Amino acid sequence: MGRHSLPDGSPTEHTGARPGLRRRTIIISTGLVLAVAAGSVVALRSGLLPFGGPCEGQSARLDVAASPDIAPALEAVAKTAREDATRTDGRCLDVRITPRAANDLADAFGQRPVNPDFQVWIPDSSLWVDRVEAERGTPLTAVGTIASSPIALGAVPSAATSMGWPKKTYTWTKLTRTVTSGDALRLGLADPARSATGMLALARIGAANAEETKDSDEADTRTAATAKLLYQRVTDGDGRVLATLPRDNSAAEQADPRRNQALLLSEQAAYTHNTKAGGGPDLDLFYPQDGTARLDFPYTLVDDTELSPEQTRAANRFMTLLGESDGQRTLRRHGFRAGNGAADPEVTAAAGGRDPQPYAADPADPPTVEELQALMGMWTVTVQNTRLTTVVDASPSMGTPVPGSGGRTRMDLTKNSLLQALATFTPEDEIGLWKFATFLDGDKDYVELSPTSRLGDRDTAGDTHRDTLTAAFSSLAPVPRGATGLYDTTLAAYREACSTYASGKFNALVIVTDGANDDAGSLGLDALAEKLKKLSDPQRPVLLIALAIGPAADTAALDRIAAPTGGSAHQVSDPSQIHQVILKAIMAAGSKKPR
Repeated sequence: MGRHSLPDGSPTEHTGARPGLRRRTIIISTGLVLAVAAGSVVALRSGLLPFGGPCEGQSARLDVAASPDIAPALEAVAKTAREDATRTDGRCLDVRITPRAANDLADAFGQRPVNPDFQVWIPDSSLWVDRVEAERGTPLTAVGTIASSPIALGAVPSAATSMGWPKKTYTWTKLTRTVTSGDALRLGLADPARSATGMLALARIGAANAEETKDSDEADTRTAATAKLLYQRVTDGDGRVLATLPRDNSAAEQADPRRNQALLLSEQAAYTHNTKAGGGPDLDLFYPQDGTARLDFPYTLVDDTELSPEQTRAANRFMTLLGESDGQRTLRRHGFRAGNGAADPEVTAAAGGRDPQPYAADPADPPTVEELQALMGMWTVTVQNTRLTTVVDASPSMGTPVPGSGGRTRMDLTKNSLLQALATFTPEDEIGLWKFATFLDGDKDYVELSPTSRLGDRDTAGDTHRDTLTAAFSSLAPVPRGATGLYDTTLAAYREACSTYASGKFNALVIVTDGANDDAGSLGLDALAEKLKKLSDPQRPVLLIALAIGPAADTAALDRIAAPTGGSAHQVSDPSQIHQVILKAIMAAGSKKPR
């Protein structure tokens, strides 16, 4: 990344940027305004401050691409500069603002160095700049934080009242659990793949889960399960999420299942909604008490080594205007906080914040680039619709009591854990259930208890497939005098999964067993592995995920079975943790590159 020295004696202030980042950041605040005022005599002699006269001749043009939420405020400052004939290098400063979605520009910058038609980029979050740096694309230098806005949960009045606003406060985990449990509230979110607000909110949920559980596996499972629930009401981006709220206070609008009752959004977005005429019911804001995330709007030079001295000074002049009192007042009128994050009572009140909500609390530490990359991978895999057939061992050994479980058997714990896993899937996911032992259906070692279908589908009696499948899981029980017909069952189930492959979904077969194949009449392990290899198609991938319960399970054989499909085998010492292992295995398998 090119290094850049700000001209005109502009001061910098250290802001605690994470070690290893190659950009410098300053907070534009009162301190900068005072420093600029102290140097005004020098600047005036250099022609960098307004003369107050009309503009004539050539102007100093600066093109700025900005996040759509802050673009109107920037345009207001730029317009005032043109009207006041603000000068730089003796020429009138002419700043042109173009609203551009940050994710689109980050995608373009990250792919390769580009030659854009603007010199300054102001995205809504430093995470976009970090991402481009990590991908070694277009050189970027973030030289200032011009504004900020914390991320909170906004709810329409009826929903906020039901949650105890404003007196009741929540941690991130309690807040998300409250609004995603059952049919409590319809919660909307901008897609974290396209929205810094969505991604930072998900990161805070993940960090809060890690802090509460002190167990990374449990935290990952909770976060992934929450992501699945949030995805059901996700919108493409920030620009559309507010449109999902009720349009008025009528009972019909409030009850409309297409309308969200709450959103994860920035304080500034709530301010814009609440101060806009005809925008629908005002939002009340819940600020998580364990530290919210924050949009930080970095003032970023694009490939500063290619900027002319005149462009560099014009960029610095505009940044200075944004930090002066008039510029900061303009930003506040548009619902933004100062770059240091200090709460403004008028902005907070208009956005829907009230005491004792901790709206003035310090923000949580931002996630690292590596954490965001891992979270993005989890989001991409976890929210993808799934077609999953679960095949459960019903041999007598599954009736073995598990030590320390109060007399519950392997089967008891297995089916309870599978029911927990079922609760994390959406109505669009397709889930099915087989069980196996030996000779369950004539000479077949397996029987289908519930077909692999959409959980939201209804039968002639009006019951959903989820209802039917729940009953099927609950009915699982060991088969007396059976044996473990693992190999024949695996081949039959995998062949069925391949033949019913669902395009556009994550397709997998989950085998749960506590033993080794002991069906003397079945095909051998080598033959099974070879047949699975022939059935496996990289263009239509069906991954086999094998779960080995207890010490007698043949983990080595399960590894051989899973490998040809691109899947994986996992040792599970505690059957009650099967749902966590399934979710982790899906995430790991879905993250693999095609074979």
